[in-house]
Amino acid sequence: MKLPSHLYAMVDPAGGHEPAALARVLLDAGVRVMQLRLKHAPSRGLLAAARAIAAMCRARGALLIVDDRVDIAMLAGAAGVHLGQEDLPLEAARRLAGPEMIIGISTHSVEQAVAAERGGADYIGFGPLYPGGLRNTAAGKGLELLREVRAAARIPIVAIGGITEATVPAVLAAGADACAIITDVVRAPDIAAKVRAILALNPAP
Repeated sequence: MKLPSHLYAMVDPAGGHEPAALARVLLDAGVRVMQLRLKHAPSRGLLAAARAIAAMCRARGALLIVDDRVDIAMLAGAAGVHLGQEDLPLEAARRLAGPEMIIGISTHSVEQAVAAERGGADYIGFGPLYPGGLRNTAAGKGLELLREVRAAARIPIVAIGGITEATVPAVLAAGADACAIITDVVRAPDIAAKVRAILALNPAP
C-alpha cells in the first residue's frame, strides 16, 4: 500500500476534543489518513465514534484506521486496524478481517519490523522515536534506528512518539513515509492551521 499523506493524524482525547468533531476539523484541514485512538472508551462508545468517523472519511476519500480493535474496525466499515505487540496476533487479525483490510503493526526494533512485514502487515508503526510525547517517554529510538528499519523493511513506515512540526522533515528524511503526531496537533491552539503547516512540509535535504 501507499500512504496518502506524510501526516498520519490521530483522533485522540488528549486535547479534550470530542472524537467526531476533531475528525471533522482534521479532514477539513486536509488530512487523508487518521487513526481513532480511544484507549479507555467502552466498546459501545468506541463503535459509535468509529462509525461516525468512518462515514466522514469515506465521504472525503480518506482512510480511517482503528487502534487495537479488529471487531470495531470491521463493524464500523473502517479502512483498517492498527495493532500493538500485545494485541491480537497479525495472523489472527488477517483471518478475521480478510485481505482487503489494512493492518498496521506497532514495532520497536528492526526484528519486529521484519517480522511484521513477513507476517503480511500493510505498514509498520515505529517508535517511540523521540523522548517526551503523550506517554512522556524517557528515551526515544532515534533517527539512526529508524534508518536501520527503513533499510530492512519495504512496506511503509509510520513513525510515532514525540514528533512535532519542527522534527517532521528530519523524520521523513530518515526514511519514514508518514509521521503520527498526537500532542503537537490535538493541543495546538489552531488545529487546522497546525495540520496545514505539517502537510506543507517536505523531507529535510
